[in-house]
Amino acid sequence: MPPFSKHFDGKKFFNPNAPQARGFLDAVKWKLKTRPEPSHFMDDVKPSKPPATPPYNDNEIRVTLINHSTILLQQAGLNILTDPIWSDRASPLTWAGPKRLRLPGVPWDDLPRIDLALISHNHYDHLDLATLRRLAKRDSPRFIVPTGLARLLEKNGISRAQELDWGESLPLERTTIHSVPAMHFSARGPFDRNRTLWCGYVLETANEIVYFAADTGFGDHFAQIRERFGPPRLALLPIGAYEPRWFMEPIHMAPEQAVQAHKILSAQTSIAIHHGTFQMADEGLDTPKKLLAACNPGDSFLTLDNGQSLMLAP
Repeated sequence: MPPFSKHFDGKKFFNPNAPQARGFLDAVKWKLKTRPEPSHFMDDVKPSKPPATPPYNDNEIRVTLINHSTILLQQAGLNILTDPIWSDRASPLTWAGPKRLRLPGVPWDDLPRIDLALISHNHYDHLDLATLRRLAKRDSPRFIVPTGLARLLEKNGISRAQELDWGESLPLERTTIHSVPAMHFSARGPFDRNRTLWCGYVLETANEIVYFAADTGFGDHFAQIRERFGPPRLALLPIGAYEPRWFMEPIHMAPEQAVQAHKILSAQTSIAIHHGTFQMADEGLDTPKKLLAACNPGDSFLTLDNGQSLMLAP
């Protein structure tokens, strides 16, 4: 297979053959000219306690939506977390920034021992240092991060971080982790924009493919991933933080685009992520879920409540 397109210019990363994220002045324009759809705290989460032991059979996958883009994947003898966040705000501040509007579906004390944590990029709703420190102290899992991010974790006392560039892989005993392209950007402050990479991940076992798209706009990378790895047994596709479209389209899919991605991937089952917990953009908390249902994607593209699980078996 040919390598993925060049995405680093020697100083910064970029989205190849695709629109780049809007800049600071556009962000000011967005905030001054639009008003978000009102949302409020929803006390409707029914917490669950996943089993401590993951399925050992390579053909079985247990997936639990915890919140936002945090998924517990239990497969091939591993407990795997994606972009873990249990904090009350997706922000560097404890008193400002996007506030939690739904509780995590799995309380921290009911989370099984984690073997592997996949971090897709450095935005605060995906790389939550408070949660990662707790996880490192409790379980000492291996952390897989995009190129350039290991240093941030190490500076914060989080060891066992391994970087992957697009197209690079980490072979484990029964699972191989592949870093794949996403259409997004990175920044944790005003002066570090696109200094570290962003990515999705493909988890490959002997019999199954799982694709975690993380944060991404719509692009030709879905077809590339389908061509390289085949149809996923499970795809985790983002549907939220898409309004206003003129600002968000380069970095976040709308629900109808997620359905299109699901079809391009030929995924057997897709589960919606990146919605329903933090209001990151102008649409309301549950608007993405409603619009996805209006797209009539059928039984192969599902939304789960925080704490809800799905068992995929042959």
